[in-house]
Amino acid sequence: MSLFADLSPFAVLAVWLIGANAAAVLAFAIDKSAARTGHRRISEFHLLQIALLGGTPGAYLARQMFRHKTRKEPFSSRLHTIAILHIAMLAGLAVFFLP
Repeated sequence: MSLFADLSPFAVLAVWLIGANAAAVLAFAIDKSAARTGHRRISEFHLLQIALLGGTPGAYLARQMFRHKTRKEPFSSRLHTIAILHIAMLAGLAVFFLP
């Protein structure tokens, strides 16, 4: 029996998005700490993957909270592209599912 078997698809999506955004904030916090202390960093690829999997709002929040990767190119452009793709996807879903 699945943990999410009794939840609606929207509830599962909400749990996923909460987790992805929490993971994004945590990853940015860890990476900022590693940058300050000279330890092994989280790759930009992995930070962008977390954003792509639904953590874009958390990534933007963490960038501002920790002042991390705010001017870094092409990272910023790629994050903006992911955000635009997410907005387009949400708009498409809204058109498809709303009467």
